[in-house]
Amino acid sequence: MTKLPQEFKERMKGFLGEEYQAFLESWEREPAQALRVNTLKITLEEFEKLSSFSLRPVPWAENGFYYGGEDRPGKHPYHEAGLYYIQEPSAMAVGTLADAGPGERVLDLCAAPGGKTTHLAASMKGQGLLVSNEIHPVRAKILSSNVERMGIRNCVVTNERPECLADRFPDFFDRIVVDAPCSGEGMFRKEEQAAVQWSRENVSMCAERQQEILRAAAKMLRPGGVLIYSTCTFSPEENEGSISAFLDGHPEFSVKKTAACEKFSAGRPEWIGARPETADTFRLWPHRLEGEGHFAAVLQREGEAFQQEFSWKMQPIDRGIRKLYEEFEREALRCELAGIPVLFGEQLYLLPQAFPLKGLKVLRPGLHLGTLKKNRFEPAHALALALKPQEAAHCCLLNAGEAEEYIRGAVFERQGEKGWQLMLAEGYSIGWGKQAGGMVKNHYPKGLRKN
Repeated sequence: MTKLPQEFKERMKGFLGEEYQAFLESWEREPAQALRVNTLKITLEEFEKLSSFSLRPVPWAENGFYYGGEDRPGKHPYHEAGLYYIQEPSAMAVGTLADAGPGERVLDLCAAPGGKTTHLAASMKGQGLLVSNEIHPVRAKILSSNVERMGIRNCVVTNERPECLADRFPDFFDRIVVDAPCSGEGMFRKEEQAAVQWSRENVSMCAERQQEILRAAAKMLRPGGVLIYSTCTFSPEENEGSISAFLDGHPEFSVKKTAACEKFSAGRPEWIGARPETADTFRLWPHRLEGEGHFAAVLQREGEAFQQEFSWKMQPIDRGIRKLYEEFEREALRCELAGIPVLFGEQLYLLPQAFPLKGLKVLRPGLHLGTLKKNRFEPAHALALALKPQEAAHCCLLNAGEAEEYIRGAVFERQGEKGWQLMLAEGYSIGWGKQAGGMVKNHYPKGLRKN
């Protein structure tokens, strides 16, 4: 059992009363494990036929499934193919409540490692603009790699302070998710270090930082837009208290009454003297459902819904560079990819729509198409993961065992037309190979290969 701070236990006993014993006993259970199917790549029906895992639905996430303790989905080639994202089940509630739609402008403001971003992307079905931001550089790189693995085409990954983004994008986004840094009380069972570092002072510090982030988010949300705030803590100061303080300073916002899973509990404004409407927020308790502790609130800004238009000029791509890519496109693809080509050094990307990149710390300006090398174009791993088999001119089908060997760097004897081959793990893209002389050479990134 996780060793809980004594002061934390006393606080929770005071809050929960008769429920406290059940709450305390929940810490003795093994944490629930779940994955969320990536419907950008595979339908639920296809995945359930394909999967050998022991799956049970997560009630509040349409594409979420618990898996058994004997399963190892993180080690399966399907994971590298981006067919699913392993995610704590309670955290899936945020993407469900966000309810992002195709064609919207959506911001995930505190996005690493990428669970919410990948959930939002699936809901958007590849249409619109998704900006995924993380302030910490190392975590931002992890976020970017998960965006790549899941084959997301319409996502820009940034590494900025929320205040910097707020100055650049006033009234811009239709929907913003703020999964705020918090004291992590809800994750003590999975992350014991969070319990060791817990203190009332840290709770107060987190609540102050949450207000700064929420103020930045408020500037970027258009009139009529929706803001989803979440934490993985039980602390009312960081939950109902943070929402109450934000509403006091932003009268143009209100708590939006939202239908949700019956396993979710109502907010508890009485614990901290918060505004009564924070009772319409959501608490997820580990003794009431299979998942860790979580909090979520759906807020709406008043005003007529409209999407502000911006006219940003994009630097056109050199004709010679465009010609190299178009040659690859004719030879290797059977589709036209929508977007605006942008060049970063020797790296060619496809921006989902006009977006001001200059002056921003950008890790991934859309879909990475490939690299320009000595008057030739080499396609990116990200492009392979974003393609469906029918979008490639040539495919090399691998069974599950061969896919594992491919990830380790194996080459394969295959006859076929010379050139780039989209490698398929039982029908789903996993990387590139290049056909030459009866062999398919392995172009899986060396840094991702398994030993």
